[in-house]
Amino acid sequence: MCRSIKTLREPYVPVVTEEDIRAAALQYVRKISGFRTPAAHNAAAFDAAVEAVAAATATLLDQLVVRGQQPAAQG
Repeated sequence: MCRSIKTLREPYVPVVTEEDIRAAALQYVRKISGFRTPAAHNAAAFDAAVEAVAAATATLLDQLVVRGQQPAAQG
C-alpha cells in the first residue's frame, strides 16, 4: 500500500480537488512502476498511466455511495 496516498472520500475529506486525485494517481503509478521519475523512453507510458488512474479514481469517487448520505446527483 502506498502510505502517502490519503483517503479521498467523504467523510475523510470534505472536498476532493483534481490536484488531490492526480497526486494520488501519481503516487500509485510511481509505486507500481518503481520509478519516481521515468526515463525519457518510458515517459509517455508513465504519463498515460497517471491520467488513466486519475480518470478511474474520479469515476469511482463520483459513483461511490457513502452510507448515511444521499447519492450525488447524476447530470
